[in-house]
Amino acid sequence: MDLSIVIPLLNEEESLPELTKWIIDVVEKEGLSYEILFIDDGSTDNSWRVIQSFGNQYPAVKGIRFRRNYGKSAALNEGFRTSQGKVVITMDADMQDSPDEIPELYKMIALQGYDLVSGWKKKRHDPISKTIPSRFFNWFTSKISHIKLHDFNCGLKAYRSELVKNIEVHGEMHRYIPVIAKWGGFVKIGEKVVNHRERQYGVTKYGMSRFIKGFLDLLSITFISKFGKRPMHLFGTLGTIIFIIGFAIAGYLAYGKIFLSEYKMTDRPLFYAGLLAMIIGTQLFMTGFLAELVSLGNRDRNSGYAVSETIN
Repeated sequence: MDLSIVIPLLNEEESLPELTKWIIDVVEKEGLSYEILFIDDGSTDNSWRVIQSFGNQYPAVKGIRFRRNYGKSAALNEGFRTSQGKVVITMDADMQDSPDEIPELYKMIALQGYDLVSGWKKKRHDPISKTIPSRFFNWFTSKISHIKLHDFNCGLKAYRSELVKNIEVHGEMHRYIPVIAKWGGFVKIGEKVVNHRERQYGVTKYGMSRFIKGFLDLLSITFISKFGKRPMHLFGTLGTIIFIIGFAIAGYLAYGKIFLSEYKMTDRPLFYAGLLAMIIGTQLFMTGFLAELVSLGNRDRNSGYAVSETIN
């Protein structure tokens, strides 16, 4: 199969018929074999019924329905796991992403050799309360990850199949998939300016809290990608340095006590600082040692998402 189009959704019943027909018209014009995989992330409206109604009309449409709302990252992760196409394209279901971008995104992966191509909504139709924080986090993420992208959070992205089969997305980490991909060894990451359309149906599902969660997830990704398989390198190094500082303080105070005898060691606040440093250093070292054992003992696990129904 040439192409899988993965679409996570939450309460988007109004947009689904128009979006599906638009995608099919574009893809069939290109002569590609394809599947459209809708991931219903616990919708409370009629979204799942609409997807079910596509069964006879559009054989290429497939669906997965979660029992409850797990979040966009979980929906994408399940879609990645299920997809069968050589190229996987993700897009939002709210009609803000244009299906007309699909052919060029596909060619950038299939013909130009990119591992991942991220859309860039250069001209956005969002309120300033979303655009200003988004620009800051895009700039910050780019500096931290050394990936030159303008819009990490754009839902319209294209992936090589090998990439999506070798990463796991959870929490709010969907906006940092390029970072995860890079640390997974998929380094040919490109960008394409895409058309950002005004929302026609429904309401936004994200509030200001996503920026706090996104920042915490960025820190998690940075830590896991660098030290996830070698935590001793971080905790062991920090623990050793802090312990040595504490030991040096204790040695200095012991020298003064033995050769100068001018004070009691326990009368000086520096004594307690040195003692605390040695204790913390030891604890950090042991944390790294235990984390290393846990890391070595890890085994692959299933996604753990409760799927109630599937189509095709």
